[in-house]
Amino acid sequence: MSFESAGYPLLPVLPELVLAVGAMALLMMGAFEGHRTTSLVTTLSICLLVVVGAIELALPSGKLTTFGGSFIVDDFARFLKILSLAGSAVTLILSIEFLADPSRRMFEFAILVLLSTLGMMVLISAGDLIMLYLGLELMSLALYVVAASNRDNAKSTEAGLKYFVLGALSSGMLLYGASLIYGFTGTVAFAGIAAAARSPSIGIVFGLVFLLAGLCFKVSAVPFHMWTPDVYEGAPTPVTAFFASAPKVAAMAVFTRATLTAFPGIVPQWQQVVVFVSIASMALGSFAAIGQKNIKRLMAYSSIGHMGFALVGLAAGTAEGAQGVLVYLAIYVTMTLGAFTVILAMKRNGQPLEQISDFSGLSRTNPVIAGFFAMLLFSLAGVPWLAGFFAKWYVFVAAIKAGLFTLSVIGVLTSVVGAYYYLFIVKVMYFDEPLTKLDPMRVELRPVLAVTGLFNIFFFAFPAPLVSVATAAAKSLF
Repeated sequence: MSFESAGYPLLPVLPELVLAVGAMALLMMGAFEGHRTTSLVTTLSICLLVVVGAIELALPSGKLTTFGGSFIVDDFARFLKILSLAGSAVTLILSIEFLADPSRRMFEFAILVLLSTLGMMVLISAGDLIMLYLGLELMSLALYVVAASNRDNAKSTEAGLKYFVLGALSSGMLLYGASLIYGFTGTVAFAGIAAAARSPSIGIVFGLVFLLAGLCFKVSAVPFHMWTPDVYEGAPTPVTAFFASAPKVAAMAVFTRATLTAFPGIVPQWQQVVVFVSIASMALGSFAAIGQKNIKRLMAYSSIGHMGFALVGLAAGTAEGAQGVLVYLAIYVTMTLGAFTVILAMKRNGQPLEQISDFSGLSRTNPVIAGFFAMLLFSLAGVPWLAGFFAKWYVFVAAIKAGLFTLSVIGVLTSVVGAYYYLFIVKVMYFDEPLTKLDPMRVELRPVLAVTGLFNIFFFAFPAPLVSVATAAAKSLF
């Protein structure tokens, strides 16, 4: 169903327009009133994201397109946009304390998160290569700045610079791939590319490989993961939580849409690339994290591994595989935000703690936080019957049904290896001697930890709502 002919050409982009106008208004407020408006701008930004999510849900059902089909709003886009908006809103809640410090009062932080979220929404709805690139760059440029937002910290500025330089390289690769695809198909629209690429030609395959390389960088999949541990460790913790959640959702969304809708005729060609990247990411994410002492670096390798597991579903190339990816992303976001909530709460005399040894004896000094964190870590490890187990279950079942038995076996084995470093943190919390007591958890962090923790613990009892929505969303791609 297209609203272009019905006289409502801008209806599908109404949420994006509201977000853009709202971000500009808040930017003006901050520019004229100065940094004393930081807390107000952050609060209004959270409210704006909630309003945009409500508008997204209120759009007419079915498939809406505009700008000549280059912007698509379907069930797939709606599902992932709501997930991205939720991830961004929770990130802003987690950043309230970081921005409360007089030396770090930056109203621009919330604006940059809003603009990055706008890029994510454009990226998720991209129906051609030009819209894909516009969304990707709008999302990334804001991320480069927030990575270096703690200007007095050498590690933070180094993280921003590394991310920017490597991000520019990946954008160049993606553009080169897009130009090759355009040259050999004569169109940038995904539907047109699908019609022209019914049989593989060397030019299209080369272009596809470069396009996928650029997208692999954004989801931090091996071998384009080099930036992830350094940026995660160097960036302020709320920024790391943001990197690990919402942008991953948007990048995996366009990865899924581009491969399944633009290249359905050459599945074996891109499937082998996705299988290789998936295996490499799962393996590196499982083995490289074992020796880490810093919890944020460990979460970086964990994130690389989880993107590998999500790509198992995409490798299947089926509607069931796409459904597995969507379920995985939703559960991954809740697990990750919950884990980073605990990491943010780890403070002693106002100083943030980031070493795994700092969690020693947490079960005796803060039993509730330790209990929730242990459940989130078990879920990240894929222990039955927590949400993380079902996330892996859906992608592995889809891969097995598609005949990818070797990929599934390797995935299960790397999952077992990865469980070691999650369980090691639980061992440190429950069996090591406690250190001095931590500062109490801030009020705004408590509901985030409660919601994410309870979701992961009780998902097995009520999986149907998420699974049914993900199924409908995946079918809209086919």
